[in-house]
Amino acid sequence: MNFQVPQFIEIEDKIFGPLTFKQFIFTAGGAGAAYLVYAYGSKLIGFLAWGLAVPVFLFALGLAFYRINERPFIVTVEAAFRFFLKSKLYRWKKDIKGARTQKVVSEGSASVNTDIPKLTESKLSDLAWSLDVNEKTEDRE
Repeated sequence: MNFQVPQFIEIEDKIFGPLTFKQFIFTAGGAGAAYLVYAYGSKLIGFLAWGLAVPVFLFALGLAFYRINERPFIVTVEAAFRFFLKSKLYRWKKDIKGARTQKVVSEGSASVNTDIPKLTESKLSDLAWSLDVNEKTEDRE
């Protein structure tokens, strides 16, 4: 038995002329919402209702056609709503493993750290040189 495997399943069908079903719903809904904003806004604020109706329609066009990182704009809007509406819990946990505890002795206004080792410039350069030598010998093997 031969079966046909569907191809191009990511591409939506064009149902309403050059528009997909989602694009048609977004543009028609945006045009309707913009009309309602203009119709009711013109009674209240007059000609300034265009200033409210145009952004509503532009937002609907953005939902229908605009893509961010090859993903529809509606996905970004949904993620933004989730981010702003959900509760946020910030945690900071100090990593205690391997951390050296420091004993601080207070004497008047001065404090002295007794457990911190001193690293001079010569020790630092010797350590850097030995690390460079070890890396070069490991690369050759």
